[in-house]
Amino acid sequence: MPEQQNIEWKESWRDEYLKWICGFANAKGGKIIVGMNDKGEFVGISNSKRLMDEIPNKIQTNLGIICDVNLHHREDLAYIEIDVKPYDVPISYHGKYHYRSGSTKQELKGNTLNEFLLKKAGKTWDDVIEPRAKFENIDISAIEAFKKGATSSKRLPFIADEENIERILDNLLLLEDGKLKRSAILLFGKNPCRFFINAFVKIGRFGKTDDDLKFQEVVESDAYRLADKTLEVLDRKFFVSPITYEGLQRVEGWEYPYEAIREVILNAVVHRDYMGAPIQISVYDDKLIVWNEGSLPDDLTIEDLKIKHSSRPHNPLLASAFFKGGLIEAWGRGTIKIINECKKAGLPEPLIENVSGGISVTLFKNMFTKYHLFEKGLSERQIEAVLYAKENGEITNSIYRGMFDLTEKTAYRDFEKLIELGILIKVGERKGTYYILKVR
Repeated sequence: MPEQQNIEWKESWRDEYLKWICGFANAKGGKIIVGMNDKGEFVGISNSKRLMDEIPNKIQTNLGIICDVNLHHREDLAYIEIDVKPYDVPISYHGKYHYRSGSTKQELKGNTLNEFLLKKAGKTWDDVIEPRAKFENIDISAIEAFKKGATSSKRLPFIADEENIERILDNLLLLEDGKLKRSAILLFGKNPCRFFINAFVKIGRFGKTDDDLKFQEVVESDAYRLADKTLEVLDRKFFVSPITYEGLQRVEGWEYPYEAIREVILNAVVHRDYMGAPIQISVYDDKLIVWNEGSLPDDLTIEDLKIKHSSRPHNPLLASAFFKGGLIEAWGRGTIKIINECKKAGLPEPLIENVSGGISVTLFKNMFTKYHLFEKGLSERQIEAVLYAKENGEITNSIYRGMFDLTEKTAYRDFEKLIELGILIKVGERKGTYYILKVR
């Protein structure tokens, strides 16, 4: 019998294993095999009759639950199988809550415990009443912005004529017994940070290293307009807009696809953990990173985000309002849209990672980064050649040979591969030859 994430092997019984039973009951259930060593070998137990009396009683007394405790024999060796079913209500052991995650047991504390208890109660963080909030804390201009978005997107076409703010909030499920929920303050509050101190976006402009912070900015707003206000600040203070001309008309573009950045920020607002750190946007010369605290559902992986997947937002009331207000789609297509927008712009696929207790999305300004050049199978010196051309506008055969003490033939072969891969373009002939980046 192979040990799995929902099976534990124990040579003998110890009362501390009640914590493991607690963890299984709070998660998806599992089994404890008593009488098997950590190599998966049956070693048996000598006190099986006593344990068959004691274990069920200890489980019921200490945890308040009932488990199937069965005695089995294999090759004249007795062992006990404890089958723990998952429980819909939270189970504690001596006032502490344990949870089985993967192959480890965790004691739940702080915000993690709070989220767990809410989930067991059928609630999410944004579905809880905010006792300090009053209707005077609601920003009418935020409501009007929502009405405009809901009307133009045709998600709620009749809301344009609705003047009763309380009725609007109630229809969006943002009230309970006439009291405002956390989601109401986040979405439409005059100053959400007065209630939830980290409900803002922090933007930093960095140099070549993470400790080289050039300047920073904080964006505070109701959640419904936070993404667009963040984009305004990014465009005004952090981006160098590329300029092109259509005839005599000057056109200013974006360093990154506008829709991709907007979707990343909207996703961060909807899925973030509001008891944790603020959304953080780090802007570099060649990339932009958006990080929000929070985690994916247990059965959803990073790879799942790249294909059509179920939509299970961390804050479903926020997500519902964003959908009805025309900001997002409802079918788990946000990350797919981000990836497709970057591909349409000729940029690399964004990098999505679990980082520092949160989800990080990196958008790359161009293909000429060490990460993507390495992915293409280039050697270290070829990567350095590309980065040199990127930094200086061009590179020649003689410069490249001098960088690595190469023969002319080896240098030529390296450049041929870079041309074949569509990274460099050859300009000129013979001694006047030089190489530049192939801009997409």
